[in-house]
Order: sequence, then C-alpha cells, then structure tokens
Amino acid sequence: MLSYTDLEVWIHIRKLVKKVYEVTRKFPKEEIFGLTSQTRRCAVSGILNIAEGCGRYHKKDILHFMHISRGSLNELETSLYLALDFNYLTKTEVDELLLDCHRCKRLLNGFINYLEKSERRA
Repeated sequence: MLSYTDLEVWIHIRKLVKKVYEVTRKFPKEEIFGLTSQTRRCAVSGILNIAEGCGRYHKKDILHFMHISRGSLNELETSLYLALDFNYLTKTEVDELLLDCHRCKRLLNGFINYLEKSERRA
C-alpha cells in the first residue's frame, strides 16, 4: 500500500486543516478553549486518524480509523455551521470550507469502499 502521505484524501484534508486554522484565527478570544479549539481538533483528528489507520496491519483496523476520520469531518461541518450561527465566519467562508469538507468526505468514502472491496476479496 502507498504511504498515507501519498493518499489523495490525506493531501486534501491537510489543505483543509490549514484553511481551518487560518479562519479560526478570527474567532473571538473567549472561544479559544471552546469553538476555536474544537473546530481545530476535529479537523486535525480527520488527518491524524488516516495516518494512524494506515499504520495498522489489518484492514479492519484501518477501516475503523477511516470511519473515525469521517466522523471527525462531520464534526467539523457542524462546528462550521455553529461558527456561522454565531457570526464568527461569513456564509461565503463557511460554504467554501463545507465544499472542501464534502470533497474530503467523498475521497474518504472512496478509500473506505476500496478497502472494503479488497477485504471481501481476501
């Protein structure tokens, strides 16, 4: 299998994490231990779980971490909606980040499907 750093999904989520860090710098200081931290953590969790999963030897373990990564991306989407509700981000900013999230989830779902199909063949 390729190194996780060669995976298209990992590359795209890495770019998404950078964007999340950039936009959350605008959040109010009182949110540093609240929504700012949570939004950043779920973005980072998405990429870290891909790395951890790819370090496992069994496909079931890899799949487990890919599913956690997908859950983290769902958390990120919800955090972005909350940031919009609180007027920490503009609708345009949120829409752009949601588009990136959806792209990453599509790539992740494709990787999960690939792993599941290859597991059935084994």
